[in-house]
Formats: sequence, C-alpha cells, structure tokens
Amino acid sequence: MIHPSLFLRRAILADAIFSGASAVLLTFGAGELAPLLNLPEALLRETGLFLVTYAALVGWLGIRPSMPKPLVAIVIAGNAAWTVASIALLFSGAVTPNLLGELFVAVQAIIVGVLAELQFIGLRRSGGAVAA
Repeated sequence: MIHPSLFLRRAILADAIFSGASAVLLTFGAGELAPLLNLPEALLRETGLFLVTYAALVGWLGIRPSMPKPLVAIVIAGNAAWTVASIALLFSGAVTPNLLGELFVAVQAIIVGVLAELQFIGLRRSGGAVAA
C-alpha cells in the first residue's frame, strides 16, 4: 500500500469521471452514435459496459486513504494499453469509421494516454509504503 499524492488521487479520480461519462454515453447512446461515427453499435455498447465496471473500480481506488501500488500500476498500464489499442484499431481495418468516428476514437485515446501519464507522475510523487 502507498500513501497517494494529491496529484495521483486527482489523476485517478479524473479517470473515474471521464470513464464514467464515457460509460453512460456509450452504453445508452450506442444506437445513436453508431451511424453518426460509422462504428459498430455492439463495439460501442460493449465498450460502455466495460467502462461501467472500470469507472467504479477506479472511483473506489481514488477515494481510498491508501492505495495498493500494484493496482495503481495496473490502471496505468491498462490506460497505456487502451491508448495503443485504440490507435491500432483505426489502422487495423477491423472498423471503417468516418472522419468523425476517427476523431472520436483518436481524441479519447489521447485523453486516456494523458491520464496514464498524469497517473504515472502522481505515482512517482506518492509516499512510500504504509501499513495495511
């Protein structure tokens, strides 16, 4: 367990807020977004459903007085992987989004990548191990 810096706590909570808003948008708006972005409705909805659970986990992590360092590292690595996978999706040919869809995927990838970097900086600024 580590004593999180205020910077890390805020970066984690920002991730929870962004992920939660995305979860609501994608879960309940998949039917409207799919034709607008030219992305598969199932992909949007299933991503939203995943983000419901993720946002809850990260929100819980963000309010803890101490955080398990391995879990923080997993969140950071997951965000980095999400960023790379989102960009890879655009180049894979598995989907053929229109320009708005490409922008949607790219912008969320950039935001998630920035959150990963902020969380990494926050982790480096955090205090050492605390008793559990």
